[in-house]
Amino acid sequence: MEIFWTSNKSINGLRHFVLLNKISEKDQIKFLMVSVIDVEISLKISYDELINSEKWIEGWLNLPNSESITKDYLDYKSGKNLKEEIIKIFVSNNSLFNIS
Repeated sequence: MEIFWTSNKSINGLRHFVLLNKISEKDQIKFLMVSVIDVEISLKISYDELINSEKWIEGWLNLPNSESITKDYLDYKSGKNLKEEIIKIFVSNNSLFNIS
């Protein structure tokens, strides 16, 4: 499975993500994704959502800066849309991104 993905819609103002981990959760497979620009922006999505071509495209699209980093990102970083809960990211031992 591809590890580089582009979201069709910006997520907190960003569109390029990397698949970090595959997680089994409640008899369902989920994937932990993180933004390539900002590790504070991460999400957990189902396999069905990830392969949904209306939401995600395999690989990174070459986008103009205004489309890959939007004003929503600046709003997010300035605290207008910050969540109270901070999600910690742990990379599993078999992840391609585990460098220890």
